[in-house]
Amino acid sequence: MGIVLLVLPLVGAIISLFMRNKTMMAGSFIFISALSVLVAIKLSAEVYFNGYAVDNLFFTELYLDSLSIIFVDIISVLAFVVSLFAPGYMNLEFEEGRFDIKKLGVFYSLLFCFVFTMLLSVMVDNMGIMWIAIEATTLASAFLVGFYNSRESLEAAWKYVIICSVGIAVAFLGIILLHLSSLEVIGNGQALSFKALYENAITLHQPTLRVAFIFVLLGFGTKAGLAPMHTWLPGAHSQAPSPISALLSGVLLNSAMYGIIRTLAILNKTGESGDFGNSLMVAMGILSIVTAAILIIRQKEYKSLLAYSSIEHMGVIAFALGLGTKGALFGAVLHIINHSFTKSMLFMSAGTVLQRYHTGKIGDIKGVLKEMPFNGGIFMIGLLAIAGTPPFSIFASEINIMSAVFGQGRMILGAVFCVLLAVIFAGIVYCIFTIFYGDSKEGIAYNNERFEHLRKREKSSDMRMGKLALGLLFMTILVMGFYLPDQVLLVIERAVEIVIGGAL
Repeated sequence: MGIVLLVLPLVGAIISLFMRNKTMMAGSFIFISALSVLVAIKLSAEVYFNGYAVDNLFFTELYLDSLSIIFVDIISVLAFVVSLFAPGYMNLEFEEGRFDIKKLGVFYSLLFCFVFTMLLSVMVDNMGIMWIAIEATTLASAFLVGFYNSRESLEAAWKYVIICSVGIAVAFLGIILLHLSSLEVIGNGQALSFKALYENAITLHQPTLRVAFIFVLLGFGTKAGLAPMHTWLPGAHSQAPSPISALLSGVLLNSAMYGIIRTLAILNKTGESGDFGNSLMVAMGILSIVTAAILIIRQKEYKSLLAYSSIEHMGVIAFALGLGTKGALFGAVLHIINHSFTKSMLFMSAGTVLQRYHTGKIGDIKGVLKEMPFNGGIFMIGLLAIAGTPPFSIFASEINIMSAVFGQGRMILGAVFCVLLAVIFAGIVYCIFTIFYGDSKEGIAYNNERFEHLRKREKSSDMRMGKLALGLLFMTILVMGFYLPDQVLLVIERAVEIVIGGAL
């Protein structure tokens, strides 16, 4: 079933290139994405009952445990939700003449390739192949970032490629050192196998392992958007089509963070080296949150603000992972899930605002709630949710992390963490909530003719599917704020056991 999950997006990528009907493109995207979710559910059940799922690929082994299946489910579910949202968004862009039907097929093809590379990165047992897959996510998504071929989008795409490629090169050195640390322990047949490295962690050459983690953290941290290697992220997120921004922030950052987590798990298995890795994670996490807090307060564009919010939340995850306790790790894994769904919802709703007003500048927009009651309301609720307001899911995971840091007796660190989150909350409210109230006509971006056209356009079936996608994500983050099924709790607890250095 693992191979089936990888083959499905490849099939979609091929057929999308030859289609010349936008309805068929959208239909195939939805159908294949829905089928992928069903396969992911089947794999999740196998992991839930057996603890793992294994499949053989011709160049490596596919290995799914409780940690990797969480990432697989996030990718599959969000790809399906984006498949509901993307047709309405992209069809409107097509109708406005921003690209032709052939390029729309290229968009769907690249989107399928993007999903494939992200799935591959979290499904392979070999950490070398994982590195290749994470690099491939850059190649697949770079063309999507520069999709509109404007000066700004091409600049953002090149910046994205250059910075992330440098980061991936640094991570490659980390992977090489990881292999060198195991030369006298693991045979060539199991070289860079996560299972083999994890099970033999205590016998690895510890100084080399620690240096390897430094390179992995800096390299994959660049792709994950951790400061100070975050500079590609605001441009890429603000210039990409909104369905792509949703996947970049909600899924791509997770794929890079997954590589860091797998390496950290090996360090945690050793004991002493785990303390070294945890200290680096805490430092990197705090630095990212501080950087985001400073930049969020100064933002003038709402999509860029959301991008800096992603830096904050990747920092929160790194911080929680570095605390190293079961409670903190539970909060970190839960925060990965919560951030993915919340931020994807935010970027999609922000995309509908961008299409209505044709500007990303906060100061040019007024009356979003009056003009767009549903989409604007989702956008405002999403901002409250991403800032950590109860009863939404981000609040639940952040409370877990706060409890863990204070439970360790690290009062000063906990106080700094809480103050930074409060500053970011205030920054988001100050910067962006002015757009929701007042009369639309008061905003510089008001255009009566375009607004009337889009009001009629919202009644079409593709736009209604987009609202369905936003509604599904809203209900998910609301319910997860106070309830998690026992099955999900068990899988998260097993994932925590792996990260902390317990049994696979």
